[in-house]
Amino acid sequence: MGIELKHDRRRFLTVATMAAAAARLGMSGTAGARPIGTSALGPSSSEGSGKSFGAIRHINAGALDVAYAEAGPATGPVVILLHGWPYDIHSFVDVAPLLAARGYRVIVPHLRGYGPTRFLSNDAVRNGQPAAVASDLVALMDALHIEKAVLAGFDWGARTANVVAALWPERCKAMVSVSGYLIGSQKAGMAPLPPDGEFQWWYQFYFATERGRAGYDKYRREFAKLIWRQASPKWNFDDATFDRSAAAFDNPDHVAIAIHNYRWRLGLADGERKYDDLEKRLAEAPVIGVPTITMEGDANGAPHLEPGAYRGKFSGKYEHRNVSGGIGHNLPQEAPEAFAKAVIDVDHFGK
Repeated sequence: MGIELKHDRRRFLTVATMAAAAARLGMSGTAGARPIGTSALGPSSSEGSGKSFGAIRHINAGALDVAYAEAGPATGPVVILLHGWPYDIHSFVDVAPLLAARGYRVIVPHLRGYGPTRFLSNDAVRNGQPAAVASDLVALMDALHIEKAVLAGFDWGARTANVVAALWPERCKAMVSVSGYLIGSQKAGMAPLPPDGEFQWWYQFYFATERGRAGYDKYRREFAKLIWRQASPKWNFDDATFDRSAAAFDNPDHVAIAIHNYRWRLGLADGERKYDDLEKRLAEAPVIGVPTITMEGDANGAPHLEPGAYRGKFSGKYEHRNVSGGIGHNLPQEAPEAFAKAVIDVDHFGK
């Protein structure tokens, strides 16, 4: 059964302000992490609180120097929030304090190719395939000595959470996944869709060309703003809100990672051989057994399936929630209270 939630943006602002104050009292440190810099507070957004994260931490994890934000008590149950493309950690800037105020230790990493996250080796393959991004998350959990966490995300972040829940279920306590089950394969990606379906993926075909790579590199911010508007047609974000996230696209590996991801999906780019076994398992579309809440906004302009199409891919305790009120693809930033509630609720599914 699905649940319909009505998001009230004005009511959230009051709740978020109170939670933010509580969260600041509980900002935590992590052994081995290196705090570098402090994000400045930006001007208030017409569709958000205008907050930014505080000190951004760094830790070596796998192939990366991962940049991440952290909030809440160091001893709290862990929630890892995962952003998508073309977004960044600020998709969760209003979610994190709500969870921290409830006692959660909240980790919000910049994925490979975003923000201050960097490859440790200049020779590393700038690989955007799903198994690589999911392996980054497992490596981050290992580096932070996190045995198990609630994973929650949207877009690339939801796919990453799906992959970890399917391949490493012992590391995923529960999951919140916007737009449901997002595990795919190169074989599935090469299958043609009806014209309306193909049209929704126009940027994927643009990225398949060298003109597309050059165009995205030259117009990163203009491109991202176009995607934001198409994917969330009723979200009235302002320039300050966009610019706060768009800085993450200045990462020197951002274009290479994004282009490789979409070319890999179409079978136009190879992955790394070390991920072949993982991708083979993912190509079988494994059922996910961890407790899960899937979510969808009523104004999501990005490609997505109806909930009934993926219900059978979740064998554990499950619930789907529709969020109304003009909520688009970037659901955590557009409806942070509903997203935070889903994280808290799914964490209690097994209790």
